[in-house]
Amino acid sequence: MLKAMSTYVYVKERLHPGLLDGLVRGGAQAIEIFAARQHLDYANRRQHVREIADWFRTSGVPLHSVHSPMYADYEMGRTGASPVNVASTDRSQRVDAMDEIKRALEIAEQIPFRFLVQHLGPSGESFNDRKFEAAMTSVEHLRAFAKPLGVRILLENIPNELCTPDKLVEFIQASHFDDVGVCFDFGHAHITSNVLEAFEILKNHIRSTHVHDNAGDRDSHFWPGKGSIDWKQAMELLRAAPHTPPLLLEIEADEKVNAVEKMGETFTELEKA
Repeated sequence: MLKAMSTYVYVKERLHPGLLDGLVRGGAQAIEIFAARQHLDYANRRQHVREIADWFRTSGVPLHSVHSPMYADYEMGRTGASPVNVASTDRSQRVDAMDEIKRALEIAEQIPFRFLVQHLGPSGESFNDRKFEAAMTSVEHLRAFAKPLGVRILLENIPNELCTPDKLVEFIQASHFDDVGVCFDFGHAHITSNVLEAFEILKNHIRSTHVHDNAGDRDSHFWPGKGSIDWKQAMELLRAAPHTPPLLLEIEADEKVNAVEKMGETFTELEKA
């Protein structure tokens, strides 16, 4: 099983080759970049993106995926910026969201990658048919933009009413987007339903993962084993999945933990589970 790591663990820092070197030392065989402007300024193609592209070219480590932008500012929304929302029923907001996401997709012109991980609406978003249709229109547009770049869209199960496992399957089937898959987030499944039930509903569409833990109460992005997910069961599900998705850690930084050392320990423990 491919071992991969999201740069989310360093999302508050500017991404640079030294951080990527550390992830490889920790055991990452592939990388997911979290597209936040303060972390990777994906609009700065001549300098920042080129610097990271040079690292990928010389390291031989593949960029597996890019997590779509959640905010368009440099503070992850802390300055009051609205979230990047492809399910907005306001057309101008939706167009702005798609434009921002396309800027991140253009990373693929310098660093080829397979998947863009996309949220349908922000956390806590309620469901209605207009939002569902708006999201469908957005994803259709993004698919068309991503395809010539060699990128497929993966929808993530997040804590909102548009992205429950049942709704994601309904979305894919109703839209007839045969090339759209799912990034299965274990932590989100644990706080919204349960991992086993959610995985069984989505398993035929799962192409990637986000692996992290929590106590079932909030989206903590703990290292596996620090929360209450049954990782023996989770690993059995992953190994039996039809499309063999990677084991991709998406962890929130902890000043008390050396991320590089903890990665190696975590991969070893999960493989033993």
